[in-house]
Amino acid sequence: MEKIHELSKETVGRLMLKYFIPAFIGVFVNALYNIVDRIFIGQGVGADALSGISVIFPVMLIMMGFGMLIGIGTGVYVSINLGQKNFERAEKTLGTGFTLMLIVSAIITIIIFLVKEPMLHSFGATSETISYANDYLDIIVGGVVFMVVGFSLNNVIRSEGNAKIAMYSMIISAGTNIILDPIFIFVLDMGVKGAAYATVISMSILAAWVLVHFRSSRSVIKLHAKYINIDFGILKEILAIGMAPFSMQIANSFVQGLLNKKLITYGGDLAVGAMGIINSVATLVIMAIIAVNMASQPIIGFNFGANATGRVRDALRISLIAATIISIGAFIFIQAIPGLIIKLFNSDSKVLYEITISGIQVVFIALPIVGFQVVASNFFQSIGKAKIAMILTLLRQVIVLIPLLYILPGFIGLDGIWRAFPIADSVSAVVVAIFLAREWKRLNILEENEGIARG
Repeated sequence: MEKIHELSKETVGRLMLKYFIPAFIGVFVNALYNIVDRIFIGQGVGADALSGISVIFPVMLIMMGFGMLIGIGTGVYVSINLGQKNFERAEKTLGTGFTLMLIVSAIITIIIFLVKEPMLHSFGATSETISYANDYLDIIVGGVVFMVVGFSLNNVIRSEGNAKIAMYSMIISAGTNIILDPIFIFVLDMGVKGAAYATVISMSILAAWVLVHFRSSRSVIKLHAKYINIDFGILKEILAIGMAPFSMQIANSFVQGLLNKKLITYGGDLAVGAMGIINSVATLVIMAIIAVNMASQPIIGFNFGANATGRVRDALRISLIAATIISIGAFIFIQAIPGLIIKLFNSDSKVLYEITISGIQVVFIALPIVGFQVVASNFFQSIGKAKIAMILTLLRQVIVLIPLLYILPGFIGLDGIWRAFPIADSVSAVVVAIFLAREWKRLNILEENEGIARG
């Protein structure tokens, strides 16, 4: 009940800060999963191995997409039900979400094993990189269930207001990965297989930790055996809410596959490695912005369910300001020391360095407006407006970026690939701003009506 009182009565700004700090730490260490793998592989195995692991990135996005479909959908619906003080339905939502995690994990594992070889080739694997990609993927696929359950349930922990516990989850899991990576790769000389084993072990620890939480006294809602089944009414709500982030991840996967193909055509295997480095940097920035979303989501979801429109609007305004500050700060940092960032991943290949330095400065030109774009899109998801959220999410990755990746390289080669990203960011930010302006006016009207009703 303490968390319920906090979400409904605590000052929004103070509550945002309280939730943001653990969310930021949690997502930052979470981002280290793939980034640390790339750093150790790039330094310990070589540039070709780094390119091979970058080929796996679209597959990882698919796995994460299903985790987001269930985890975010379950988390948002839990928040809304807690705001309505419907605790039984919140626990039924958790049970349905958990059941769905297990079913989906089994399906993903089987499908990836069946189509692994053609899938890797379609995502840009070549004769020089396929062995590295295969070795890594064979092991990672065996841990899909740990990834989906761990990340999904940790999102629900955050949605019930336990932001610090969600942070501890990621610190424990990512910390394990960071410790095991150098041991497996360098000490035991296991190469990319070592990085994969480290990741799977870390994800299994995360899954165990979050399951224990929902059976402990620390949780607001419990994972009851009687609710571990599929309630189709709740399932529909989970899928509707989670479809936007899921669509974004699947679109990201397709874009990454297309991107790898274009990079190989116009820049070779090392251009794929360069994109892997750029993606790692982008992940850190986007994760920081997503931490703002994670901080605001339980506040917005709960208060939207409780019809506290003023608090919803305050949380949105603070989120937009915070995300913009993060975006501008990251832009300045990246543009100031791009060379040092690149050498962190690989210091041996001069060709890889030159390709990456030409791309990283262009790709992030529009970074200052990305924070606004991500937070605004997420807001519609947090209040259950799944269709709008999906349209805005797919706008950048599908509607704008994909045509640009087909058109621009034909005219200006590899530079056209880099320029496609800031153009897509700019176009989608304008469209998102139009949708948000309309919703902001609607929130003002609702708040005025609430004030009249109270008066």
